[in-house]
Amino acid sequence: MSDAQKFLRLTVELTVEVLDVNALQAAALAEIRHPEAELTDEERTEQAELVRSDETGASALQWLIEPEHVLQLVDHIDDIEPREAMLGVEPSEGPAEDEEEAEDEHLHM
Repeated sequence: MSDAQKFLRLTVELTVEVLDVNALQAAALAEIRHPEAELTDEERTEQAELVRSDETGASALQWLIEPEHVLQLVDHIDDIEPREAMLGVEPSEGPAEDEEEAEDEHLHM
């Protein structure tokens, strides 16, 4: 195998059901307040307000997902390393019908 760098772009689409938006927001606010968050006081205030004002929980969820979390889904984790990550979380009407059918098929296997 050559020594040239090889990159793969991983795209994951995941729909989650928010069971407790207040708990989700509380967890995100704890992350925002954490000293390792490397935010200025102004940024902490701004991000906390975004999380509190977003009734969907999308802003909160963004604070709780890191690229390393996704990599835990991949076996042989030592063989890959995240180089760049872009995360987007937005409200959804729920799983698409074909997603529900696929989930049902997976659960019955």
